[in-house]
Amino acid sequence: MSKERKMFAGLPELGISNGEDLKETLTNCTEPLKAIDQFQMENGILLPTLQSALPFLDLHGTPRLEFHQSVFDELRDKLMERVATIAEGKEEDRYGKLEELLEKSFPLVKMPSIQPVVMQVLKHLPKVPEKKLKLVMADKELYKVCAVEVKRQIWQDNQALFGDEVSPLLKQYIVEKEAALFSSDLSILHNFFSPSPKTRRQGEVVLKLTQMIGKNVKLYDMVLQFLRTLFLRTRNVHYCTLRAELLMSLHDLDISEICSVDPCHKFTWCLDACIREKFVDGKRARELQGFLDGVKKGQEQVLGDLSMILCDPFACNTLVLSIMRNLQELLSQDSLPRDSPDLMLLLRMLSLGQGAWDMIDSQVFKEPRLDLEVVTRFLPAMMSVVVDDHTFTVEQKLPSEEKSSLSYPTALPETFNRYLQENRVACEMGLYYVLHIAKLRNKNALQRLLPGLVETYNDMAFGDIFLHLLTGHLTLLSDEFGTEEFCSVVFDGFLLTSFSSKENVHRHTLRMLLHLHHKVLPSYMETLMKTLEPPKQSSEPVKELYTQLTEKLEAQKKSPPPLEETPSLDLGLHPVTVPTTASTPTTPL
Repeated sequence: MSKERKMFAGLPELGISNGEDLKETLTNCTEPLKAIDQFQMENGILLPTLQSALPFLDLHGTPRLEFHQSVFDELRDKLMERVATIAEGKEEDRYGKLEELLEKSFPLVKMPSIQPVVMQVLKHLPKVPEKKLKLVMADKELYKVCAVEVKRQIWQDNQALFGDEVSPLLKQYIVEKEAALFSSDLSILHNFFSPSPKTRRQGEVVLKLTQMIGKNVKLYDMVLQFLRTLFLRTRNVHYCTLRAELLMSLHDLDISEICSVDPCHKFTWCLDACIREKFVDGKRARELQGFLDGVKKGQEQVLGDLSMILCDPFACNTLVLSIMRNLQELLSQDSLPRDSPDLMLLLRMLSLGQGAWDMIDSQVFKEPRLDLEVVTRFLPAMMSVVVDDHTFTVEQKLPSEEKSSLSYPTALPETFNRYLQENRVACEMGLYYVLHIAKLRNKNALQRLLPGLVETYNDMAFGDIFLHLLTGHLTLLSDEFGTEEFCSVVFDGFLLTSFSSKENVHRHTLRMLLHLHHKVLPSYMETLMKTLEPPKQSSEPVKELYTQLTEKLEAQKKSPPPLEETPSLDLGLHPVTVPTTASTPTTPL
């Protein structure tokens, strides 16, 4: 449609003359000036008092177009204000009035100067007549400019169209999460889990989705269905994070229409408070247990959603950190894990979260049974590693004549290795124990544990989240990279075992070296650079990281970097001093 035609679209249908009518009049008349006067009289502003004022404006050289345009703009703004006032009022027939106005104005919806009025009326109608909705939906330009309130009414009966709108946002969300995991920052203090839940909910995607949903339960259910489907298709746990963030974003805005009907609301709210504190205390643990125990017969499907919320990496991180702190307390009290109800509940929730994909895939909504041997066999095996470490430390402090020829153990208990490979809950705890050892800067224990991570359940040790955390934690041991022994364990014994088959491992290794290259033994660094050179089929990020690293090494040769000081830090997990007896040598976990 030409610009001129668009300007006057719809006027003839309402019996109002437009440019075409004037053209026809002037073509067929004998006295053009009289015809123009007549056209102005018929189509101008019909106010008797105005007739005498118009020649006065002519004397000032004000074009009639400018005058009419200013009057039109003023009237349009007043009308739009009036529409909002009517909609917000208490009159019973207020929507009837708006529908009447819509009927009169809709033929002019393509006219750019009138379109805002029509859109304002549509926006304030809680139920736009279906015929009008279909016309808006069928016209790409109208659909594009209509308010989100109108789009919601279109979307709720057009899942495919809503999916087209939501899909780019979901892709963007995953890209942002993955970018955070591969961030160029490498620190134990500022990592993937550092932002608070409230900060995360201010992200662009969460805010946009929240606005698109509004108070519409049907649209909220659609988004949840998209998230479940994508989680099933990709196994990407970031969809679980978004499921929880979206609910809590609606909670922040007090959208009770949705929060009150989502059976997971109170559970998610309580868990959100735990994630904020990075700890599940006894009181909240009992609250969460109450929600799990309260799932009624016939409503088991809610377990699918609860498991998805517990599968969120931020929830999982909080649960495992709480388990670690719980184990510390049990050690200090000489208590057994199986005797701690809090620990058993944390393991139950971790197990439910880890089983989310299987539950949604199989549609069998039943809590997975926790393998009790995780508590009776795996945790004692993990504690035996602690005991070995403590025994060695105590031994080193003895006078030389009392020392035995005890060397630091290198092998891991068979039970510990087996559970790392066969049980996902045990594996998650084992990985966090490794991180905890790194936090304590315990080189000996780390060198013993890292090779054991080459084979883990579902290759969890080579997942992005663990590698992101591990590379950050290894910065605490940066000086150790100056020894061949430590480099050999970290690289040859762990990272390089899978970097050629797993590109993400390649990326994380290069990320870490970008920060620590000046600490790594130079001869070892040379070998590493040859090994880590990306093959042709590698992705751009890997090639880019390798190039950056090469440039840094070149620059380092020209001017060696100044010595760095290790930052002081709060480790979050405070070691508990443990009373030691002759029979039970123990150490802070």
